[in-house]
Amino acid sequence: MQYIPFNQPSTLGKEFEYIVRTIMDRDLSGDGAFTKKCHAFLEQHLGVPKVLLTTSCTHALEMAALLLNIQPGDEVIVPSFTFVSTINAFVLRGAQPVFSDIRPDTLNMDEAKLEKLISPRTRAIVPVHYAGVGCEMDTIMDISRRYGIPVIEDNAHGLFGKYKNKYLGTFGCLATQSFHETKNFTCGEGGALLINNMEYADRAEIIREKGTNRSLFYRGQVDKYTWMDIGSSYLPSGILAAFLYAQLENYQRIQEKRRQIWQFYYENLCDWAEDHQVKLPTIPEHCEQAYHMFYMLLPSLDLRQALIAHLKSKNISSVFHYLPLHLSQMGRKFGGSQGDCPVTESVSDRLLRLPFYNELTESDQARVIESIRNFNFCL
Repeated sequence: MQYIPFNQPSTLGKEFEYIVRTIMDRDLSGDGAFTKKCHAFLEQHLGVPKVLLTTSCTHALEMAALLLNIQPGDEVIVPSFTFVSTINAFVLRGAQPVFSDIRPDTLNMDEAKLEKLISPRTRAIVPVHYAGVGCEMDTIMDISRRYGIPVIEDNAHGLFGKYKNKYLGTFGCLATQSFHETKNFTCGEGGALLINNMEYADRAEIIREKGTNRSLFYRGQVDKYTWMDIGSSYLPSGILAAFLYAQLENYQRIQEKRRQIWQFYYENLCDWAEDHQVKLPTIPEHCEQAYHMFYMLLPSLDLRQALIAHLKSKNISSVFHYLPLHLSQMGRKFGGSQGDCPVTESVSDRLLRLPFYNELTESDQARVIESIRNFNFCL
């Protein structure tokens, strides 16, 4: 029986042609021709004033922490239900994480509980658009304005998703994207910093270029470059940018394919899920999701684990997702304890992600669905 992986990166356009062109043109280091094409593409399609490709979404978050001058003792509010990079970038600067619980419907930061987490030391709010479904940005941005606290969107899942007809990643002063191989658009490892407030633009270029003004030098705006600020090497190679640009060129095709995959799962599991008290993803009417993943919430941890084992026996890979950050070894060092984020704790135990990638066939999906329907719920 053929193995169905959870994820499988794919090539859908001119990836190899562009890589060869990059090599032939000796354009291998950062900020070459294809990096500029990626910047222009994202700026134009999202309506963002400035985009900078990075080596990962993690590095884009680290740049955001540097741009906000996060200092030891500052507090940063993040959902506990997220990848460790979301908070690690700020902890590296000495920040204290303040973990927010999530909504039980969209699994996004619970905006109704946000204001109570704010203190005089709060320096940033970092919502995560889980599964490419927008957080309640009207409320979050209203709180941001009233308290004067910057918002940085972790939009690793949500490129081309929308909240009330506005692209995710265009609300906060800064936002970050991921082009990891598990994402809709990939170059293996990569990311981007979206700069919505241009007061950060000049310093972002310096931080990204090891703390130097080399970008100005390359544009002929200075006759030599020098050390100006703290920074690091956050530029992806020209080869990665070439691969990514070929994917971005096919964004409509990719998104339509992923929409079909998501819809096929939903339509064919809806009745089964209702019969077995399994919750499928919730997409609010005012959100246009990015079709990043398809997940199910099982009634219990035991059933979740049993279904993973059942699918594995059918040569199908399915996986859980985030463990609560506040209950991790590091999270407990920062004061996290059982019961702090009850929705997160419950969801983490019960969530199961199904195979989802650009070249997943309908016949393979049908096999996944049949295997789920044949699962014995009587444990």
